[in-house]
This record gives sequence, C-alpha cells and structure tokens, in this order.
Amino acid sequence: MDKAQAIQAFWEGFGLTAYDEATVPTAENAPPFPYITYSVVTDSIGNTVNLSGDIWYRSYSWQEVTKKANEIAEYIGYGHRVMKIDGGYVWIVKGTPFAQRMGDDSDDQIRRIHINLQAEFLTAY
Repeated sequence: MDKAQAIQAFWEGFGLTAYDEATVPTAENAPPFPYITYSVVTDSIGNTVNLSGDIWYRSYSWQEVTKKANEIAEYIGYGHRVMKIDGGYVWIVKGTPFAQRMGDDSDDQIRRIHINLQAEFLTAY
C-alpha cells in the first residue's frame, strides 16, 4: 500500500464512502449522504504534514455526524495510530483543533465536521 492508498484506507475504515478532495463527483452527480472527503498530503521521514477530512451528513441533528467524529477520535486514541505502508509506516495523531462543526449556507440540513490530523511518513521516499 503506498502513501495515498494508506490515507484512503484510513478514511474508508469508518464505514462511509471516502473521496479524495480532487475526485469528489460534481454537483450533478453528487454522492448520497453520508460520506467523507479528505486531503492527500505526503512527505518523507522527518517531516510532519497536516491532513484533513470532512464528514458530511444531511440531517437536522448533529447526533450522527458527531458520533462518527467521536469514532475517529477513539480509533486514534490519546496517542497515535500507526499504519504499515510500502517501505515503512505512517504515524497519525490528532491535530489541533481536532474537530470543528460547520454548516452550509445553501442547505440548513447539511452537517459537516472538519477533522484535523497530523501524519509523519516513516519512509525514505
């Protein structure tokens, strides 16, 4: 599994369809809620990068989207989560702030929580 595949696998591990921000279907072909969008940023050993993801739900309540954000937080835990990748590992920790609620001006039922993470790629490439 390469670095981008590891990021995809991380976000898909929470039971929702996950889209790289660069591959989200257009408005005409918008995916059904809920889903996750995420950024792909990679580097090599010794450098920490910021990763982010957005959890999208359509509801009048924050309950389900908050539950999913909490699931991600619990998966990472108080320390970190390590994933094996080709040629090494990726070390993932919670960013600051970890989670931020966001609405959508175009639709008052859209609930989005923005997640911040930090990752260090423990690879030589």
